[in-house]
Amino acid sequence: MQLRSYVALSLILTSLLAVLALGGCGTNATQVCQLSGCCGPAGDACAVPQFLYALGLSGQVSAFPINRSTGLPGTPVSTPGPTNSLGLAALNNQFLYASNPQLSLSGPAGSIDAWSINLGTGALTTVPGSPFSLGPLSIGAGLAVNKASQVLYVGDAGKIDALKADTTGALADVIGSPFPGGLNLFLTVDPQNRFLFASDDTPPGNVLAYAIDPASGALGTVSGSPFATIPGYVGNTQPGAIAVDSTGSFVYTLLVATNQIAAFKIITPSGALTPIPGSPFNSGAHPLALATVNNFLYVSNAQDGTISGYTIDPSTGELTPLAGSPFAIFAGPLAASPFGGFLYTTSSSGLLTLSIDPQTGALAQVGSPIPYGGAQLLILVQ
Repeated sequence: MQLRSYVALSLILTSLLAVLALGGCGTNATQVCQLSGCCGPAGDACAVPQFLYALGLSGQVSAFPINRSTGLPGTPVSTPGPTNSLGLAALNNQFLYASNPQLSLSGPAGSIDAWSINLGTGALTTVPGSPFSLGPLSIGAGLAVNKASQVLYVGDAGKIDALKADTTGALADVIGSPFPGGLNLFLTVDPQNRFLFASDDTPPGNVLAYAIDPASGALGTVSGSPFATIPGYVGNTQPGAIAVDSTGSFVYTLLVATNQIAAFKIITPSGALTPIPGSPFNSGAHPLALATVNNFLYVSNAQDGTISGYTIDPSTGELTPLAGSPFAIFAGPLAASPFGGFLYTTSSSGLLTLSIDPQTGALAQVGSPIPYGGAQLLILVQ
């Protein structure tokens, strides 16, 4: 049921548009260590708490504390949230944002729900002024953040909204926002906060590239954008979820119509994209979500009921299937630990924790599924 709901939300979006770092324990070492589950003898440094946020059709955002030793989620703390969100993003581990799309021309305009994050408990507190309206005929889909400029980007109908967060987490338009965009937008920002990339469902299927102003967070179109997912393709590849690798060198986007992954190298300093040799690479049937962690990339395949895994060549960005891939794991959204080690997803049996072999990238289920209904989006925050 969960995966069917996840697929349904993906189809809703298409039709509408046709739509963390390690640290010391600090002053309260005992509390932090107890929450993280990673402490050794008294006085040893430990990792700050990590939380997995799940958002779905239940109308709840649930924060699961992660035991850093086992990777397993604990008992969640929940708060009300949107029921049809298509984007979830965290800004500097302080604020959590979720898109609340406009689902019909006569319905409420798209908006962004915003919460501040209690890093001790994972609990969420509504930011004053939330939800923040995106204005008339604003769908509000995928989200991405610019941590350097404190800006949230929102994939919208034919545009990209850029919203700057103040010290409370409240959002206001960046000068020049909204910026011209495409259709069926999913967004990603490179780890260095230099560029924003968006999947574009305009035939034949493209990736849009923008340079980010380092001061304001405003977007400027990169010369040559849009970049075709498959040069010369006749029809529409229907690009969907998109991600940049952990080094900020390569961009990958799922091609739902052709069951493939388009791969690009980022040319610096311009931000232009050039296809990686061998692109597009084969995925499973109906790829829905992807996650990159270290030198691995994972894709959930809705129709196959599998997860495809690949190694990323650090020099070229080429993808090579992992031994044992595709893995027979029924999966929807994906979230990977930024330090590697674990991948999280949902299936018909609940929330799954998967260990990542650091050498081979192989996946193995850890523990039993945690009952959780309707999760469409997952994100790790610490």
